[in-house]
Amino acid sequence: MRHLKYLISLLAAGSLFGIMQFSEPANAQVAYGSYVGVGPAVGLSDGAQIGGVLAVRYKLLETPVSFRAQALIGQSAAVVPTVSYDFPLNWQTDAYIGAGLVLAGGNDPSPVGNKISFALQPGVDYVVPNSNTVIFGNAIIAFDALRNGGGTALSLQGGVGLRF
Repeated sequence: MRHLKYLISLLAAGSLFGIMQFSEPANAQVAYGSYVGVGPAVGLSDGAQIGGVLAVRYKLLETPVSFRAQALIGQSAAVVPTVSYDFPLNWQTDAYIGAGLVLAGGNDPSPVGNKISFALQPGVDYVVPNSNTVIFGNAIIAFDALRNGGGTALSLQGGVGLRF
C-alpha cells in the first residue's frame, strides 16, 4: 500500500509535467487561403464611373503577407498589383493594407485614373464558414493618377470569390 501511494504520486506528477511540457496555445491566424473573385467597382474621381473588378489574392502561408492583383474595367482598364499586410480580426475575417502600382494608360480614365501611379489599398476579406466562398471589399487610393491635372483617384470595389 505504501508503494502504491508513491506510484500514484509519481504518475500524477508525470502526467502534469507531460501536459505542461507538450501543450501549445491556440493562436488566431489570418483568414486562410488564396482566392479569385469578381464584383462591381465604383470610381469616385473625375466624375463617377461604374465598372467591374476581377480580384486575385495569393496568400503566403505562415506569414501575414499576401500578393494581390485587381483588374478594373470601366471607360478604360487598369491593373493594380499590390503587396498587403494582413491583420486577423477573427477566424474568418481579416483586414489588410496594401501598397502597389496602378498600371493604367490611354485618354479615358479607368475607375482609378489613366496614368501609372502609386496606390494604397485598405480592405477586408471574410471567409464564409464551411465553404470556399470569400466576400471581399476594398478601396484603391491612387496618387497623381489623372493625366489632365493630376490629382488623387479613388475606387471602391467588392465582390465574391472562390478560394483555391
